[in-house]
Amino acid sequence: MKLSFFKYQGVGNDFIMVDNRDLSFNHYQPKILEQICDRRFGVGGDGIMFLESAESFDFKMVYYNADGQPSSMCGNGGRCIVAFAKHLGIIESETNFVAVDGPHYAKIAESGDWVSLQMIDVEVVRKDGDAYVINTGSPHYIKFDLTITDKNVFEEGRAIRYNDTYKEEGININFVEDKGDHLFVRTYERGVEDETYACGTGVTAVALANAIAKNQTGKIETPIKVLGGELNIRFDYDGKKFTNIFLEGPVKMVFEGELEA
Repeated sequence: MKLSFFKYQGVGNDFIMVDNRDLSFNHYQPKILEQICDRRFGVGGDGIMFLESAESFDFKMVYYNADGQPSSMCGNGGRCIVAFAKHLGIIESETNFVAVDGPHYAKIAESGDWVSLQMIDVEVVRKDGDAYVINTGSPHYIKFDLTITDKNVFEEGRAIRYNDTYKEEGININFVEDKGDHLFVRTYERGVEDETYACGTGVTAVALANAIAKNQTGKIETPIKVLGGELNIRFDYDGKKFTNIFLEGPVKMVFEGELEA
């Protein structure tokens, strides 16, 4: 069958979007989805998502990683699907939608190129040596380093992702450099199994870990740079729980097309 799709990107995280409100496409087909996401033999993307109808919500976000397997929450993907919903005329400036980790609120600029997405509250933070382990809808291992520009993120990230602790369920690896006025983050993503240009749940986890490391509380705003551009994280922290967490940044529709699937 012919599958109509749209390609979106948020600071270099790129996603294939499909309007599946009529449920005409059976998306649990890992090999087909993996081929669609392949950058040589398909459209190419860090993941593929299906916008579907959901009772009591504007829409439902169904997300698969580039390996064709169902995924946990994707922050930049969530921002992109909000822009997609606006393009389809489902929403205007605000939305409440549901994803795999529960309900999300988001606000989108009138221009459609900037999305502020509310993430889930976070209360549990673990330490693994000098690293932080935080789940912001997806699990993240956060390591602060003095410099990460020349770091081999693929090799070092893969070694942690597949060590005895994390190999079964997998984890995303975030390396962080404090630049003073912002944090610079590079990420190895499970499911993609490579470094990506950005990771929304990852930079969110990094901002929370940074607040703990610096003993910050109250209303906090953390500018972050990734390989694909700039993002902003803002949240409240009372020393025990993170609430009102927002992931903010640009989104862009790249192109639309059709393929045989």
